[in-house]
Amino acid sequence: MRKGILSLMALTTAAALSLTACGDDGDDSGGDSGAAKGKVGVILPDTASSARWENFDRPYLQQAFKAAGVESDIQNAEGSAQRFQTIADQMLTSGVTVLLITGLDSNSAAAVQRKAQAQGVKTIDYDRLTLGGVADYYVSFDNVKVGETMAEGLKKCLGEKDANIVYLNGSPTDNNATLFAKGSHNVLDKVSTYKKVAEQPVPDWKAEKAATLFEQMWTEQKGKIDGVLAANDNLGNAVISILKKNQRAGKVPVTGQDATLQGLQNILDGTQCTSVHKPTKQEADAAVKLAVSLIKGEKGETTATEHDPVGKRDVPSVLLTPIGITKENVKQVIDDGAVKAADLCKGAYAAKCKAAGIAVQ
Repeated sequence: MRKGILSLMALTTAAALSLTACGDDGDDSGGDSGAAKGKVGVILPDTASSARWENFDRPYLQQAFKAAGVESDIQNAEGSAQRFQTIADQMLTSGVTVLLITGLDSNSAAAVQRKAQAQGVKTIDYDRLTLGGVADYYVSFDNVKVGETMAEGLKKCLGEKDANIVYLNGSPTDNNATLFAKGSHNVLDKVSTYKKVAEQPVPDWKAEKAATLFEQMWTEQKGKIDGVLAANDNLGNAVISILKKNQRAGKVPVTGQDATLQGLQNILDGTQCTSVHKPTKQEADAAVKLAVSLIKGEKGETTATEHDPVGKRDVPSVLLTPIGITKENVKQVIDDGAVKAADLCKGAYAAKCKAAGIAVQ
């Protein structure tokens, strides 16, 4: 009888040890701390505001998750807050461990984050900070610095002569747009010879809206505009289309950022004076590294904090450094793999690429 009791005790102890090793919640890395067992849901915002989301972010995120051995589900909200919500609900139902999101606006993104939090799912803000949200981490570039870099480029193209400047800022619902504008004003407002004659946000980052707004500015100012601070390459290209219509393309410096294929071709053409390169692979790799840390129940490595004035909190962040791009260093974007030389240097751009030191294999 004593032998039977001892055997039962041994079995019970073994079972308890087994349960302890497995852990009792999703935040316990348990067992093999080197394994990242979980699923990450990624929601990208749209395909209209920039080519980057599908051309760069999606493949880089896929590559990084695959290399980490982590299952991922990457979807695009296609500019719809309702679709964003539906995708998030589906991902939460499917049992994702972490949500990595680029919100269309802070209200809808924060609602998703709170729902995820209630279900024990961690969240990461990717590229855009969700104001009033509850994200565990934020990964982006230093967006005030992005604005400063655009402005420094415009300043270099204009010189310090008297100049009328207009601003086409990004979407008012995107916190990044606010930070870009802040950085741009940090630089340009200090130049006493510059005069701001117009400034407008562009709803939803839509190029057609930017073209309409700039044409109105051009008419109101009777063509007396000497420089345009456009908040990304997409908006910059819309401005250039109106300048072409008025035979002023290449004579009025225009900024942009994201170093898109179109933006780089405009720089080679001389119709855009500068862009900003944000090496997307660095951002994707940093986000995946943090997601893996959350899956394992570990603390992620961060480099800074970003203040959320609505949520009144400082969000642990990884903030990367942007790179200003002009005709002199377009090659860097190619070297970083963000744009392929074969795509950039087609047709009439072959000679322009050669002049910029870009070799097409």
